[in-house]
Amino acid sequence: MTGANELKSATGGAATTVWRRCTANVAAGLAILARPARIHPGQMWPMAPQQSAIAAVVVVAVLLVGIMFFDAATINAIAYLPRWLIWFFAEITDFGKSGWFLWPLGTLFLVLATLPQNLSRVSQLVLAAVMVRVGFLFVAIGAPSLFATIVKRLIGRGRPLVSGIADPYVFDPFIWRAAYASLPSGHTTTAFAVVAAFGSLWPRTRTILLIYALLIGASRIVVKAHYPTDVLAGALVGVVGALMVRRYFALRRLGFSVRTDGSLQQFPGPSLRRIKSVARELLA
Repeated sequence: MTGANELKSATGGAATTVWRRCTANVAAGLAILARPARIHPGQMWPMAPQQSAIAAVVVVAVLLVGIMFFDAATINAIAYLPRWLIWFFAEITDFGKSGWFLWPLGTLFLVLATLPQNLSRVSQLVLAAVMVRVGFLFVAIGAPSLFATIVKRLIGRGRPLVSGIADPYVFDPFIWRAAYASLPSGHTTTAFAVVAAFGSLWPRTRTILLIYALLIGASRIVVKAHYPTDVLAGALVGVVGALMVRRYFALRRLGFSVRTDGSLQQFPGPSLRRIKSVARELLA
């Protein structure tokens, strides 16, 4: 009986130690993320205010043209697509949900935060570099997705066929109902944020990730969950949001930095050999 109590006490003590280590490391990571910028370029965003204003006008104009001439026609044309194609897009559309990326990334970050700190200096630096990259991916995907989730409900655009026909002019702002949360597309926002986030760390993955994002965006139209302009807006929110997060990290020299000309550069990441070395040290 005494042995069982001792085992229970030891197990509970170990769990408490791991929990404290995890919360302390997460708190330290949030503090680093919230610290003031270490780099102060001439302007916080690469585009000048005039360029940003012009880009915004062009985007709004394109969306208005799409709403007037393409949205309803595209939704009505879906009825003529082959059934196998509609089935294919219906099967893959849920892979645009943010949970497919945020849950694994969040879990991995917490696991890394529980690892002991009594490692060599090199191993600690490797773990820190990995955590920065995992944290960047989580924020770069999660922030645009959260933004889209809130904004789409404030805009209150009706989804296709919500009124019985494809009417792209149905709006009911601030209603906060799923049927009126069409603009922008959340799935597409997530998919294109994935392209920008992962593509920033591993440029060679951009082509395959872009194919994935385009398929997700197309699927949202084919299953009649969104109009084409919803998908276009979601793609813009995803890419711009992820790039803004990347610049936020760069200004704090977290995984990225800003060159003198204002462009961004990525810090070299830990090699697979280094990561294997840390794993062996942890197992030992």
